[in-house]
Amino acid sequence: MKQFDYVRPATITEAVAAAAQPGAVFLAAGTNLLDLMKGGVSRPDRLVDVTHLDGLDGIETLADGSLRIGALVSNADLAHDAEFARSYPAVAEALLSGASAQLRNAATVGGNLLQRTRCAYFYDTASRCNKRTPGSGCDAREGENRSHAVLGWSESCIATHPSDFCVPLVALDAIVEIEGRGGRREIALDELHRLPGDAPERDTVLEPGDLIVAVRLPPAARGFAAHARYLKVRERTSYAFAVVSAASALRIENGRIAEARLGLGGVAAKPWRARAAEDALKGVAPTADAFQEAARRALEGAKPSGDNAFKIELARRIVVRALTLAAAGTPARIPALPASPFASTSGAIHA
Repeated sequence: MKQFDYVRPATITEAVAAAAQPGAVFLAAGTNLLDLMKGGVSRPDRLVDVTHLDGLDGIETLADGSLRIGALVSNADLAHDAEFARSYPAVAEALLSGASAQLRNAATVGGNLLQRTRCAYFYDTASRCNKRTPGSGCDAREGENRSHAVLGWSESCIATHPSDFCVPLVALDAIVEIEGRGGRREIALDELHRLPGDAPERDTVLEPGDLIVAVRLPPAARGFAAHARYLKVRERTSYAFAVVSAASALRIENGRIAEARLGLGGVAAKPWRARAAEDALKGVAPTADAFQEAARRALEGAKPSGDNAFKIELARRIVVRALTLAAAGTPARIPALPASPFASTSGAIHA
């Protein structure tokens, strides 16, 4: 492993200044970063440890009804927070479907947003990868690519974003709070991650030194609690990233859908907000035909990036299934196999 400097700043301001230097990266739990370093994929000159900074590990309801989640809150603590699970059940289910219990106990909210792709060619330093080494090429284009992107990809990169957590967050209009060299600012989560274009090495719009300090869910997000689900199709039921996933949230009034939210995972280099599908559902009855039309619109423009045409039809079907389950109502219990299409709704109570 390459030698590196280790810095443990006392304040957020000091952390931002330290991480703004060339070759510096932030370190929280390190559940993704340390693996990348061990494999030689990431070779930072400096680690800026933010795990002991004050004010980043709380969950609080703000005066306007928003929920503010500190960047250092662990995935497990957030998912098992009773009030959070009741108010944002699809987000809790997504968190509990990711990784193992041990990793969820360590992994942080901020780190989850910034995890790198799990493309095998990105992890293999002997392979060409524009995301790892700009301009080197993309071996995934002609390689094993059945799990790769079908939306928003480019000739430079066909990788997908691996987060489960981000999928319902983007559907619920989550906001990301960022501390940078110019001070505090916020952006919509939907604008945080970049599509690859001709610069796939840039996963996000963050600048050097930018530190995610919190994620905020707006007051309106609570209004979907009665009809919200997250579903995830994976190669095996546990400890696997999504081949395709979907978060659906509905607000149903007088037998019709007053508002719909839909996010997709495993299909692009960013969590994918299906706004055309949401528009198609507004004001209609929650029927099978309506959900089929929404699924069609959600995947408009999708095209294979290799041997993965099946993912387009699979994504349509998981959208229909997620919408159908959401319309039936959020179950009182999170399934014992969270987010699995094969799980019953009689699992353990997590809230």
